[in-house]
Amino acid sequence: MDIGSALTDGLSTIASFIPKLVLFFVILLIGWIIAKLLLKVVNGILEKVGFDKAVEKGGVKTALDKSQYDASDIVAKLVYYVVLLFALQLAFSAFGPNPISALITSIIAFLPQAIVAIIIVVIAAAVAKAAKDLIANMLDRLSYGDILATAVSVFILFLGVVAALNQVGIATTVTTPVLVAILATVAGILIVGVGGGLVKPMSQRWDGWLDKAGEEATKATQQASPPGEAAQQLGQQYQSQAHDREVTDPQQGARFPQ
Repeated sequence: MDIGSALTDGLSTIASFIPKLVLFFVILLIGWIIAKLLLKVVNGILEKVGFDKAVEKGGVKTALDKSQYDASDIVAKLVYYVVLLFALQLAFSAFGPNPISALITSIIAFLPQAIVAIIIVVIAAAVAKAAKDLIANMLDRLSYGDILATAVSVFILFLGVVAALNQVGIATTVTTPVLVAILATVAGILIVGVGGGLVKPMSQRWDGWLDKAGEEATKATQQASPPGEAAQQLGQQYQSQAHDREVTDPQQGARFPQ
């Protein structure tokens, strides 16, 4: 065994590794600085444009009541960690191809889908809250108004969660059949329950409509006479008035012989 050559190889390996390590820390430091700057900038911009108030109107405020971060802080933190991931990817690439760099690359490729999924859930939550408030206000005098509003809200939120899971490709083989089964169940309940229950009431309503239409048609027929019959009635009325004038003089009040 040549100790000199082994020592030389070890020193050369260390000498080639140190610049890579220095480059790794330099890239990581620069990425961290950029991430911190973007964290403050994004947070400030979102607060100035009123992002927190807009999100609170969508019903997200209830979900963030127990959190120490508001909506703008969460978005700014997301930007911060995304920039850090890019910095880590570039930093580990200084060592050449390695498993950590490949893992970070796959995470970065997954981020756009995750962001879209989060947006879908937020929008679905806002729509669900708006639908619940609208239905509850419209049916506030009914005993089942709150139950119906809650059911519609939960269903809309469930659709949003299913769409988000499909977006990121998680459990699509489970969520899609469950969604189809739920929709088929709801359709079956509506067809059998509502359709079957409305057969007798709708039959009675149709009978009432037909009877009313028949009465109105009879009245219209009686009021609308043919032209010849109308002329005959007008002539009879004129003869009756002339006969009354011959019998009685309007000025003298005297009767003339007939």
